[in-house]
Amino acid sequence: MNKTTILLSSLLLSSAMLLAQSKDPVVEAMVKDGTENSQLENLAHELMDVVGPRLVGSPQMKSAGDWAIAKFNDWGIDAKSEKYGEWRGWDRGITHIDMLEPRVQSLQGTQLAWSPSTSKKGVRGEVVALPTVKNASEFQSWLKTVKGKIVLTSMPQPTGRPDENWEEFATPESLAKMKEDRNAMSKEFRDNFSNMGISSRDLDSILEQAGAAAILSSNWSRGFGVNKIFGAGTKKIAEIDLELEDYGMLYRLAQSGNKPVVHLVAESKELGKVPTFNTIATIPGTEKPDEYVVLSAHFDSWDGGTGATDNGTGSITMMEAARLLKKHYPNPKRTIIIGLWGSEEQGLNGSRAYVEDNPEIVKNIQASFNQDNGTGRVVNLSGGGFLQSYDYLGRWLNAVPNDITKHIETSFPGAPASGGSDYASFQAAGAPAFSLSSISWDYWNYTWHTNRDTYDKIVFDDVRSNAILTAILAYKASEDPETTSREKAVLPIDNRTGEPRVWPTPRSPTRLGGMD
Repeated sequence: MNKTTILLSSLLLSSAMLLAQSKDPVVEAMVKDGTENSQLENLAHELMDVVGPRLVGSPQMKSAGDWAIAKFNDWGIDAKSEKYGEWRGWDRGITHIDMLEPRVQSLQGTQLAWSPSTSKKGVRGEVVALPTVKNASEFQSWLKTVKGKIVLTSMPQPTGRPDENWEEFATPESLAKMKEDRNAMSKEFRDNFSNMGISSRDLDSILEQAGAAAILSSNWSRGFGVNKIFGAGTKKIAEIDLELEDYGMLYRLAQSGNKPVVHLVAESKELGKVPTFNTIATIPGTEKPDEYVVLSAHFDSWDGGTGATDNGTGSITMMEAARLLKKHYPNPKRTIIIGLWGSEEQGLNGSRAYVEDNPEIVKNIQASFNQDNGTGRVVNLSGGGFLQSYDYLGRWLNAVPNDITKHIETSFPGAPASGGSDYASFQAAGAPAFSLSSISWDYWNYTWHTNRDTYDKIVFDDVRSNAILTAILAYKASEDPETTSREKAVLPIDNRTGEPRVWPTPRSPTRLGGMD
């Protein structure tokens, strides 16, 4: 989209915002209640501290759904759990890691999701690093030595300080040297896999087959003391993610010939195939019950932390908005659906299944609002590629208090999502769905998919604004006498192919199994 289009869209929206508006008692009541009687802190405590992380297939995900249904019911909102498939069930137990030689020290780390369990006695072994080899033959010879060993599989980091720390304090020469050294190490690490003759994706299973006792990895986020936490790639031996500081120490000890020995216990339970589900709440419409406004957020999380900003904050935003709507707008013109989706982290499976299973609802969606990316106040709203979106979104935003909208930049008509979060599932099916995108608060380095994604990272003033914004947008979308246009913008030329870009097409969700 060119600058002229963006400027025109902004002027149109600004003009709408400047129009004199009569006071709306519903808006005023929701703003007052959302500000003075917010339930967000309590919702966050119950969801993040009490229920905990919500890995798909875990008992905690089921507990979260039960908790949300009870909460909706307390507010007088009908809610239910809707099954859409199955996934590998897994229940996390304790993780405890100690270095025993060359000295004693407890280490910080956790087993990766779906990691196999150790015995209750745990595993003890010498820690070794991947070798630097010239060819596949050398690697195969080394593989014969790993039986009973605990293997380090990640690249050691040359610094544990985030780049912003270096940029603030280092000399330009020192900063440049650090980045050069890190890039060289990264290239050497990648090239070594070519020399080994294997793909990094196959490494875990290769080490497992060679008799390794366990695997230690470290997926650093480039933030102080923060690691990304994903899923294990092993079937029989435990895989542990160590924090950078301890991982680097073990690596240096192993490389210097000091032969570190580690004892680790990683308990977990395999639960077989378990149901996967979405949690759906509904406030029935009165005049147009077969048209819908959808409030959208994914309920699942990775489980290294408690899934506070990914996506506990989005979930409680939609729940708090629903509470405000039910209390102050109990008889909406259109039906309001609150969708807390399962298994977004494994490919938008919950929302894609809902779209696939409910074509009549999707066909009649007036608007859907999704919030996912962190705890910050909403600062971006794109028209998602819908040609007339500036018109109706501008009207609805006009009802939102200026202290909220003054932070929001809009782009119309914007572009459709090709993935990323659950609104893409609805856009791909032609429904006008929009992402309420928030300011960063160092989301990507410090909380997204990390072991630090916890309650204390929530910025409640920002989340309060988001809940009020969402409630007002849903109210205005429901009341709007006009049905929103689904006319799509013509997308710009793809520079790689010379052809016009195309709108994304729906994909069928992964409903079964997921993890082998």
